[in-house]
Amino acid sequence: MSLGPTPLEEINRARADLRMGLPVDLGGVLAVAVETLSPARLADLRALGPLTLILTARRAETLKAIAYDGDIARVMVPEGADLGWLRALADPADDLRVPMKGPLKTLRDGDCATARAAIALAKSAQLLPAALIVEASAPQGLTRLHPEMTLQLLAHEAQLAPVAAARVPMRAAEAGRLHIFRPDDGGTEHYAIEIGAPDRSKPVLARLHSACFTGDVMGSLKCDCGPQLDAALTQMGHEGAGVLLYLNQEGRGIGLANKMRAYSLQDQGFDTVEANHRLGFEDDERDFRLGASLLRNLGFSQVRLLTNNPAKVRMLEANGITVAERVALHVGLSRHNAGYLATKAAKSGHIL
Repeated sequence: MSLGPTPLEEINRARADLRMGLPVDLGGVLAVAVETLSPARLADLRALGPLTLILTARRAETLKAIAYDGDIARVMVPEGADLGWLRALADPADDLRVPMKGPLKTLRDGDCATARAAIALAKSAQLLPAALIVEASAPQGLTRLHPEMTLQLLAHEAQLAPVAAARVPMRAAEAGRLHIFRPDDGGTEHYAIEIGAPDRSKPVLARLHSACFTGDVMGSLKCDCGPQLDAALTQMGHEGAGVLLYLNQEGRGIGLANKMRAYSLQDQGFDTVEANHRLGFEDDERDFRLGASLLRNLGFSQVRLLTNNPAKVRMLEANGITVAERVALHVGLSRHNAGYLATKAAKSGHIL
């Protein structure tokens, strides 16, 4: 029977469960996201056995907890710890006001695949990367996953399928066409904006643009995303051809809610990279393989890439797309984002 869910579909269910505060079964271990955990479920989990809080090494470093497992830390939860204690470790919003949260005891022995799978699932659900786990038999009805397979599937390159396309006249060019692509992992759809009728046999003027609600929609001055989007489309319109890939990877892949948490930390004096690290994320959590896949779907193999980010050039080249030229895109500098752009240049290698 093919009516039952595949492992990839089970992972998509698990994302939804975690966002609603429901535990998932990872091979005999119950895992729940700290961000959405309720006091009642915490009490039920505590009754099943000793609790362990899983944090990324980035977050553990801020908390002065030892990450014996390299990329993650398994923190022993004290018997009387409440939900407030767990959330204080998961969310750095109050770190400066209450810096001392330890001492924290972390585990160093045992299999870490389950803990890594719990963190990977929380990240893929765009929640804070902090999970509570307990070894216990799962109640009936919970989503069941194999930890190792979960890690493999979350790391695999999503396959994109075209869904729909239609002509959309725009300010930048009346000859515009919008293509919608849907990933096979149940994630958010991604878009390709095609200007004119680009020659597939020649390098096309292209941009990989990550969704930025604050910059693209609100006109935020904290970043240069909105001006880059407008400038890229305008240049494609002037040249008569181009393709802009609009990837729904808000906040460098951490989601809008976590991006706002990072903004709040920036107001406390941390730069954009430091803020991501304090939240428990890497500098950049995006998957730029999506851009190469979209280009291949559209029939392009060569690009003139509009970007200041050499990592995008390297990613496309590594995934079979020839970058014939890097085209600089220097727009949007203001007194509000000068520090942000300087950090991108100093810490992320952007050519500004």
